[in-house]
Amino acid sequence: MTDATTTALIAAQYEIAERRRRVYTGVMLIVLVMMILFGVQVAEDANSGSLLTGLPKVFDYPYDIFRQAYARGWSFWTIPFSVQHADNGIQFTYIHYLIETINIAILSTLFGFLFGGIISIIASRNLVKNQALVWITRRFTDIARAFPEIVIALFLIFIFGKNPIAAAVAIAFHTTGALSKMFSEVNENADMKAWEGLEASGANWLQKVWFGIIPQVWPNWISYALLRFEINVRASAILGFVGAGGLGQQFKTFVDWKFGADIASIILMLILTIIAIDMLSTWARRRFIGKVAH
Repeated sequence: MTDATTTALIAAQYEIAERRRRVYTGVMLIVLVMMILFGVQVAEDANSGSLLTGLPKVFDYPYDIFRQAYARGWSFWTIPFSVQHADNGIQFTYIHYLIETINIAILSTLFGFLFGGIISIIASRNLVKNQALVWITRRFTDIARAFPEIVIALFLIFIFGKNPIAAAVAIAFHTTGALSKMFSEVNENADMKAWEGLEASGANWLQKVWFGIIPQVWPNWISYALLRFEINVRASAILGFVGAGGLGQQFKTFVDWKFGADIASIILMLILTIIAIDMLSTWARRRFIGKVAH
């Protein structure tokens, strides 16, 4: 077979694969549109309101929030520092609740990182010979990821009450499942030459993991943990809607009371905080991985 024939054959196979991909994409788009139309019809049959009727009003509520915030004038920028209530001599402002939200994210990320790292090692097929144990561990990580944080928090609120502990435990549980999955993938892509060298020198299993695998995967672990921290800040704010503390709980209160200026202030605080954390974590990832690489 000549080179020209081989090239023509590859081109023909590529064209067939490309046509098949376009057909699959078109079918999936049709199915998606049909599902959306079916969902709209079900919603209207359930008397939840007409979609087409509600579309012209979609910007009414955001406009009302902006109007109330604008009406406050320069005093709008003092809202984050305004005292909401005092308890035992402590004055609680929006800044206090923002710090509480960030603390929930930090605590849950730390616990998720610790337990996720341990579980990921057991879930790595190249590090554990007992494949039954690997299978069981991987199914646990699947279960931990399957339940959204808000579902876990609703369950824990009945145990711990409406406080930040429920949010921290819920996010930590989900983070453990997410990070252990990502960490195990990194572990399985590690170079096993160091492992084999330690094994030949008589090292035990723990020593092979600690000296042969952890130094290789550590930068990626840190990178994934920092990315997860950004997600957890948003999650801790959302869980406030179900009474799990933090800035989200205050946001839910003012949404119910329709205090537009306070709503706008909290949204602005969350946006600025997430931007700052994103920039900080990006800087930390580059700096840490750069140090390890050099």
